[in-house]
Amino acid sequence: MTLSNSAPPAATGAVSGFIHRHFRHFNSAVVVDAAQGWTRHLDNGGRMLVTLAGAMSTAELGISLAEMIRQGKVHAISCTGANLEEDVFNLVAHDHYERVPNYRELSAADEQALLERHMNRVTDTCIPEMEAMRRIEAVVLQEWMAADARGERLFPHEFMYRILRSGALESSYQIDPRDSWLLAAAEADLPMFVPGWEDSTLGNMYAGHCISGDVKNVHTVRTGIEYMISLADWYQETAPDASIGFFQIGGGIAGDFPICVVPMLHQDLQRPEVPLWGYFCQISDSTTSYGSYSGAVPNEKITWGKLGVDTPRYVIESDASIVAPLVFACVLGW
Repeated sequence: MTLSNSAPPAATGAVSGFIHRHFRHFNSAVVVDAAQGWTRHLDNGGRMLVTLAGAMSTAELGISLAEMIRQGKVHAISCTGANLEEDVFNLVAHDHYERVPNYRELSAADEQALLERHMNRVTDTCIPEMEAMRRIEAVVLQEWMAADARGERLFPHEFMYRILRSGALESSYQIDPRDSWLLAAAEADLPMFVPGWEDSTLGNMYAGHCISGDVKNVHTVRTGIEYMISLADWYQETAPDASIGFFQIGGGIAGDFPICVVPMLHQDLQRPEVPLWGYFCQISDSTTSYGSYSGAVPNEKITWGKLGVDTPRYVIESDASIVAPLVFACVLGW
């Protein structure tokens, strides 16, 4: 193996130019490789599904992800219920958020004091319960109850799309709406899958309103198995004409759920003609470990019928809140 002394291909923007110039080896080089692989995938007519775990919405990934959606670089999203709701929380309550730079030094008493102020901490950032969570609850509850009364059933993201499109929240926006990835997704009617939505603030609230009787039919909000069926439909409609890539941010259910759609179609439905995922990249700081969903290297996915021997595969071992915007910048040419 030989190393080239020549510079990587020129990039158009200041950020991507810096990355191409300086990110040449080891883990940094994979950032460039993955971004270039994403671009090649799209140039060859491919599509890209992005998965969002962790607290990427509270990390304000929407600043770059929204533009990726608008420019047609992202074609579907799988995310946790937390990421679905927290983008909207940030949209309407940004000015009330508080940063806690010394969060590593907080005592149990300090955490109790935040609780008493209704400030819910995510690492160094506190989400204000009243201005964010309860404000959205009041709006979405009206949609849940109205749908319930009509006998209508929608997925969690469809309720959020409906609220954003209605303009009901516009007067409460506290950030540039172009920095909201969910608003960009709603405007593009982006296919979305939210596995395990009940494990979220709004999911807990929904359960509470079902218990109290505000919502009569617990199935008014569609979840789980129906999301997998919807994903299978989308994949089978899309894959024959365009290879589908998989860009995974973090681990957990946001990534584990959608990647299983291919082996389900192959093994459980006996549809071997369905193409495998055509690109795979995972950003994770999880320790590499065979047998671990979040820490397993992509090669292990070959034996499960998720990826093929020739599938471009990348692992970026780093903090996604740092790396994901850099990959997006490269793909966007910023």
